[in-house]
Amino acid sequence: MMAKFQFNSTRRCAQGTSRLALGAAMVAVFAAPAFAQDASSAESEEDAIVVTGFRASLENAVNEKKNNDQIVESVSAEDIGKLPDASIGESIARLPGVTSQRLNGRSNNISIRGFGPDFSQTTLNGREQTSTGDNRAVEYDQYPSEIVSQVVVYKSPTASLVGQGLVGTIDIRTVRPLDYGKSVLAVGARGTYADLGALNAGSKKYGYRANGTFIDKFADDTIGIALSASYVDEPYQLQEFNAWGYAGSGTTASPAVIGGSKSYVTSTQLKRLGLNGTLQYQASDTVRMTLDAFYSNFNDDQSKRGIELPLGFGAFGTAFNQATATASDGFVTAGTFTNVRGVVRNDIYQRKADLYSFGYNAEYTGDDGWTAFIDIGYSRTDRNELSIESYAGTGFNGDDTGNGAAATIGFKSGPTGTVFSPNIDYSNPAVIRLTDPLGWGGGTVPQAGYYNNRIVEDELKQYRVGVEKELDGFFSAIKFGFNYTDRAKSLTPDEAFVRLPGTALQATIPAQNLLRSTNLSYLGLGPIVSYDTRDLLAGGALVLEKRVATGPNAANDVLSKTYSVSEDLMTAYVQADIEQEMGNKTLTGNVGVQVINTEQNSRGFIFPPSGPRSITLGDNFWDVLPSLNLSMRFESDYVIRFAASRQIQRPRLDDLKVSIGYGIDTSVPRGLIRGGGGNPFLRPYRANAFDLNFEKYFGNAGLISAQLFYKDIKSFIFGGRIPFDYSGFPAPTGASGYPNLPTIGTLDAPINTGGGKLYGGELAATVPFSTFSTALDGFGITGGVGYTKSKVRDAGGNVTTIPGYSKWVANATAYFEKWGFNARGSVRYRSTFLGDFTGFGGSPTRRTALAEMIVDGQIGYDFQEGSSLQGLSLYLQGQNLTDERFASVGANRNQVIDYQIYGRRFLAGFNYKF
Repeated sequence: MMAKFQFNSTRRCAQGTSRLALGAAMVAVFAAPAFAQDASSAESEEDAIVVTGFRASLENAVNEKKNNDQIVESVSAEDIGKLPDASIGESIARLPGVTSQRLNGRSNNISIRGFGPDFSQTTLNGREQTSTGDNRAVEYDQYPSEIVSQVVVYKSPTASLVGQGLVGTIDIRTVRPLDYGKSVLAVGARGTYADLGALNAGSKKYGYRANGTFIDKFADDTIGIALSASYVDEPYQLQEFNAWGYAGSGTTASPAVIGGSKSYVTSTQLKRLGLNGTLQYQASDTVRMTLDAFYSNFNDDQSKRGIELPLGFGAFGTAFNQATATASDGFVTAGTFTNVRGVVRNDIYQRKADLYSFGYNAEYTGDDGWTAFIDIGYSRTDRNELSIESYAGTGFNGDDTGNGAAATIGFKSGPTGTVFSPNIDYSNPAVIRLTDPLGWGGGTVPQAGYYNNRIVEDELKQYRVGVEKELDGFFSAIKFGFNYTDRAKSLTPDEAFVRLPGTALQATIPAQNLLRSTNLSYLGLGPIVSYDTRDLLAGGALVLEKRVATGPNAANDVLSKTYSVSEDLMTAYVQADIEQEMGNKTLTGNVGVQVINTEQNSRGFIFPPSGPRSITLGDNFWDVLPSLNLSMRFESDYVIRFAASRQIQRPRLDDLKVSIGYGIDTSVPRGLIRGGGGNPFLRPYRANAFDLNFEKYFGNAGLISAQLFYKDIKSFIFGGRIPFDYSGFPAPTGASGYPNLPTIGTLDAPINTGGGKLYGGELAATVPFSTFSTALDGFGITGGVGYTKSKVRDAGGNVTTIPGYSKWVANATAYFEKWGFNARGSVRYRSTFLGDFTGFGGSPTRRTALAEMIVDGQIGYDFQEGSSLQGLSLYLQGQNLTDERFASVGANRNQVIDYQIYGRRFLAGFNYKF
């Protein structure tokens, strides 16, 4: 009977629906150390072993996987406010089949089973969330690790799992105070050190973070409250090489040579305030109410200083001296460029975001087998993403007269990028002036920079009800539910040219605004003149010329970025839970179906000859998603699992936007309207998925598992060309010359393609060495390796690369934890993948990122019971200990596009629990 109860209670909680046995599940998952201590006291067993810390976190993860009827991975807090890693992203990236992409050295985006972050869904306490990014993918910087009690990754869905992704759903959970065993006040703090130093003037190499958590119960344990706060003020440093691209065909006759460079030293100051609160009320034996609130204020302030060099593409008068070239295997490894007019860049990139999330849940648990719940969620993100570019050089060249000195630059290109040797001192303010060195402003008006503020609003409302009835027989319960989600996301660009005041073509940088030079010696460029562009704008040395996005003088390229997307989703589901004794085996699981109606609309602009015109387009469609999860459980602690389901992931929000430019293709005799833009008629990514798992458990502490998966992808999304009806659009320019011009033309946009296949396997293990010998108690390993093979076809039928796809991912952690001492070393690896980067004007772009291996370590001590410092934990962490680079390449491995060095980070801190 105990095993039966365990299966039922855990299953209901893990599906994130009714949370019926939330108390039992959370005690088992989050408060295991406290629960074990109470139990041992009640039984008066003097030799009882209480497992805490990282070992307890691993045991909780093993139990979550063992008792769940879905295929899951999880990570739990070692204690209040204490995840095993410094961030949520790093903790999730250590799970089998899961990895991350680093942003400025931080694990910010998560990939599951070879798919990028756009193919999974993230929820907070089971509720969908808005994002600080441009699309659906949650950026984990937004959530302080100190507020998290557990993260569960669902690799197989159930009918009752609302908001599921194509490859997985990540649920971030906060503590439930009524289910925690005792009153707690916990505080913690840590200092951080970046070993690259303070690369830019005004930046820092030291930072800190602090957190506090309070949990208590009142009124005869009928009211529970949990409050958490976290504040971060930490620097991140980056040395970057970036190439525009490479000229030449890459053959012996025409070897590839670097076409241009835009390389920066970047200093980031991340400030984030996170607040979380939960209030629970046990109104009666049958009714419990829970109110959640989360707020995050996020400020990512970057100073980017470097030099942009036009090189091998021959632009702006630059010439390549062929006589100096050294080439190998179709690639120029060394040579000299002449007449190079470099652009000294002092750019600012500042991202500010406020995220608000609220949730209310009321659940009824009757003594007659009936249960019900209502759940309301609200999430909103307001984001400003400001970038200000500033240009300086030896002179203004907008009129092609060649004002200012040009440089002769030698170079050497290799596997880490390109190193230069110029004959100009770019740190001399008498030589380097505010101007338009390459004539980007056109004509005789200098453009001394560019101002781009992307204003994003994202709002989501979710309403959900569910009913469950326990049954006797093969089906242990039947569940019904309905969910309505209303989401709207919009982007409003605010852009301007940065000009010099009056009619000046160039100007001296005000002496009071000059800062310490920025050192680019790692690129061979030496120091460069440095200043804060915001100070120059505030002082009038630079001015803004707004580019309007409305009215008769609208800038179409600005207006085309404006969009809003809305989605209304109505979801209904029915699910039957399974539990059946079969001799010495028990079959558990569920079968069900989820039906979703989607109504999507996008408002944006089209660009006929009469001028920009606002238009709204959209579509309405249904998805039917059956699912089956079966687990055969043996008394010998073997579990065999099988899962089959139909899975979807809604398209990227910016792929749905309306922003269509169009005209007549005169090469077609009758004329043909061709256009390009977004596609508001996109359908989701869709796949039929199958999983087969073999798992061996060692009590509650260890496991070895083999996981096989196969996805038959029925619909994917790639750029392509589709027929498009322009009958509702104004006639394009020149239409009068084609009296029989057909209204059915073509649109170049993201489209649904035929899909393909994705399959692979994962091996995972959590092995405490005490399984083999008591002499090894305290030692252990955990980790996994995953292999994924992708055969997805684009619009042309060609096998192509999926964003975020890595063929191999692996991670491992070796640990020792006993007598209060703890030490562990971790490594994670991912093979080559297609990564997301920020391109011109903040727009996303993708490039092939090379394989990387990250090594981290930690040591610490927890003062033991009886000590005057009981409750105090001290620790020292090291991140990226091998200083692993992040690199991306072009057509081949020689053509390095990005080569980024983040340096090592060291953290020292404490946690104290009263």
